[in-house]
Amino acid sequence: MSSSSSPGVVDRVQNFVSENKHAVLLGTAAALVAIGGVAYYASSSRGPGGDVERGEGKKDKKKSKKRKTVKDDDGPLLEERKPKSAAVEEEDRDYTAEEIAAMSHEERSKIAASLKAKGNSAYQARKFATAIDYYTRAIAVTPKPEPVFFSNRAACYVNLNPPQHEKVVEDCDAALALDKKYLKALNRRATALEALERYEEALRDFTASAILDQFQNMSSAEAVERVLKKLASKKAQDILSTRERRLPSHMFTSAYFGAFRQRPLPELPENPTTGDNTVILALEALNASDYAHAFTLVNEAIEQGISWDQGKAEALNLRGTFKFLMTDVDGAKEDFLTSLELQPSLTQTWVKIASVWMEQSDPTKAFECFEEAIKHNPNDPDIYYHRGQVLFIMNEFDQAAENYTKSTELDDKFVFSHIQLAVAQYKSGNLANSMATFRRTLKAFPDRSEPQNYYGELLLDQQRYPEAIEKFERAIEIERAKPPPMNVLPMVNKGLAMFQWQQDVAAAEQCCQEALEIDPECEAAVATLAQLSLQQGKIDVAMRMFDRQSQLARSEPELINALTYQYATEAQVQFMHVYPDMAAQLGQMARMM
Repeated sequence: MSSSSSPGVVDRVQNFVSENKHAVLLGTAAALVAIGGVAYYASSSRGPGGDVERGEGKKDKKKSKKRKTVKDDDGPLLEERKPKSAAVEEEDRDYTAEEIAAMSHEERSKIAASLKAKGNSAYQARKFATAIDYYTRAIAVTPKPEPVFFSNRAACYVNLNPPQHEKVVEDCDAALALDKKYLKALNRRATALEALERYEEALRDFTASAILDQFQNMSSAEAVERVLKKLASKKAQDILSTRERRLPSHMFTSAYFGAFRQRPLPELPENPTTGDNTVILALEALNASDYAHAFTLVNEAIEQGISWDQGKAEALNLRGTFKFLMTDVDGAKEDFLTSLELQPSLTQTWVKIASVWMEQSDPTKAFECFEEAIKHNPNDPDIYYHRGQVLFIMNEFDQAAENYTKSTELDDKFVFSHIQLAVAQYKSGNLANSMATFRRTLKAFPDRSEPQNYYGELLLDQQRYPEAIEKFERAIEIERAKPPPMNVLPMVNKGLAMFQWQQDVAAAEQCCQEALEIDPECEAAVATLAQLSLQQGKIDVAMRMFDRQSQLARSEPELINALTYQYATEAQVQFMHVYPDMAAQLGQMARMM
């Protein structure tokens, strides 16, 4: 429930890219074509195009929609290209290798065409094993390998019960070795690979199909998105199941703890134990923002043994908080509940366990925790601030504003209550009140960067770019004057503002690079730089940033989002390696969109 962490900036980057996907595609393709790169992945908003067969013009394309001979309600389309030479009826038998070798080129072509026609008829009659036999014999007798024979046989393997997806892949491999732009074979292989859960290869083929079809076929774009989701979800689960739990970046951790007011240290018992003293050391390290040391000390204190209930409750509250930040939600809940058994009046723990319930999508339980906290201490301003945060997440902006106001009435020295009140007023449509609250907050907290930064975000949302940049620069100035570590979010926001205002990619990139030099773990800077690098055609940088974003992602949704961009980009890089001749066409497509 922190108000000053980075995901909001990441969301704005992704939202801007999504809302302006055609403009992004245009700029990216123009930059990348020059280096043989790729077009930025964006699913087309156009309707589905016709089912285009290779070598046919627009008139044939329209006719193909009316031909019932190529339609099959339960299976994929067969290729019904007419052979160059008219087919002739041949004796329906196998030919030995010696017999085939003795035939003329023309005779072999006629027999192959006849076998293919019989295979098509068997397929339409849903006699798939028979059709497979005909296509296999056509492949054996034809003087020149024909990709359509392999692709049509693959269509039969799809329709067997159960489908033989491995053989589909083998036949489509053969067809694409003969014609790498054969869309039907690409789509069949992609579908089989998806069924085999070979998602990276399926994504490669669906991406190639979508680009080769010039984003005209909506089903290809939808297939790319579908497989991307499966691939990213599966990879995310694999990563999270083996990843060692760790604290997030210093900035993220500081933002979370900064959302709570500092409380006085508990008084030690008359004869403190080693564990008792270690608890105090852990809390002192926390107040000094030495989070790694506080984490180590609180675990040591619990292992050493703590002699009094208040000390145990404080230690479990702190350890549970660290577990929550390390995405061990169940472990955090266990520590928080035990802490409350020892000291039910510890309102901060009630607030934190409310966060756990929200993480587990149970707002009812979260609000029950807030009510319990109010029973124990109705004058604790943190309760109302964090309840406001939950209401804000639920888009209940008026109720959120009421809670922020209550928090400021109880303690007007906590800057985030004022900031969130202004933002809630803005979200509920009270622009004048919001701007007035921000102006009062700027005056009341002249040495804090946060009001400048978040006021700048609201100005940016209103497309008041020069004013927004001025606020971000002031926030940066304040942060530079403080002792380290520096909060670099205003730098990232400034870069994003320059990008949205003047499409100044280079200046925006420079802001993000500077931010990462100061804070290498700033996820907002990594995510923004990845998108900007992609636009400039710096594929290697973009790929490194996507990989870095995956490493920094705390939660499964954040990781899936990062992996989605990473794998989408990889698939398009693969496309350009296989189809280098498409560079010019990609640039033309981008200019047309």
